Amino acid sequence: MNVMTSGDAARNAAEPAGERHLGPGTPPGTTTVPSEYVHRSSMAEVFLTSCRRTSETRFTLTGQWPRAHAFFNDPDGRHDPLLTAETMKQVALYLAHAELGVPLGHHFMPCDLSFTIAPDELAIGAVPSDLTIEADGADLMRKGSRLVEFGLDLTIRRSGRVLATGTVRFVCLSPGAYHRLRGATPQPPPARRPSEVTPSSFGRGLPRDVVLASSDHPGRWRLDPDPDHPVLFDIGDDHIPSMVLLEAARQATCGLLAADRTLTLTGMATEFHTYAEFGRPCWIEATPLLVQDTDTMSALITGSQDGRRVFGAQVSGTVTQRED
Repeated sequence: MNVMTSGDAARNAAEPAGERHLGPGTPPGTTTVPSEYVHRSSMAEVFLTSCRRTSETRFTLTGQWPRAHAFFNDPDGRHDPLLTAETMKQVALYLAHAELGVPLGHHFMPCDLSFTIAPDELAIGAVPSDLTIEADGADLMRKGSRLVEFGLDLTIRRSGRVLATGTVRFVCLSPGAYHRLRGATPQPPPARRPSEVTPSSFGRGLPRDVVLASSDHPGRWRLDPDPDHPVLFDIGDDHIPSMVLLEAARQATCGLLAADRTLTLTGMATEFHTYAEFGRPCWIEATPLLVQDTDTMSALITGSQDGRRVFGAQVSGTVTQRED
């Protein structure tokens, strides 16, 4: 991965407000933003296509969701709601690198990621779904000229209609600060144990997409993702990625349902406290919250490792009869 030089940063800072083109004469929407700017290795996993600065702290981006995806899929003919979280994360990483001066090679620690979805806007059509994303980056914290923490308010539209709104916040870490924070050399991911769970119990169709393993306690599972998963571990992280934790929260919520019920995610509010490490058990616990309607539910999800909370999430969704 190439590190942005001071000359690159100076040129970016001097670039006038307007469309950030991806190459000479390349109109927006014909290709994706550089994959390294959103911390992905596969171009197929990049969902942003262009960015335009509209004010000092506001940006308009475009993106596209494919009609079919290897992991972000939904059996009822709609886009996977967690595509919203992945897209918001990519917006934050891209803006940090391309517009806010964070060099490539630096790291990010998530603080929170929350979103609310309009499920009716997730229907898959005859062509890929083109998105317009408004990002407000007024909440920036700098130490001198260096960005150390930032938050974004985000609105995703499809065909002019609001598909989702949300917020993200990240801490920016230099390579040295990241290694000091991590301490000892991180452990490599262990070999995955054979899973005994039924994928449909967690809202998934394939065993490799299940990130939870059963435990002796109801409503409690061991985090057990496949470290060779081509989407969840696209860049070979040295810790368990935040998107795995969000998927674990969704799957744990599904795990609370009766066998003939299925969940459609409508929102999630997540706080992250520390990195989830490989090689040590991370426990995911789900507690149902009181809801008034029989076709909706909400659950409180916590993840803990070594007696410390890794993350917490409140998950909301609609519940329908499973179609076999």
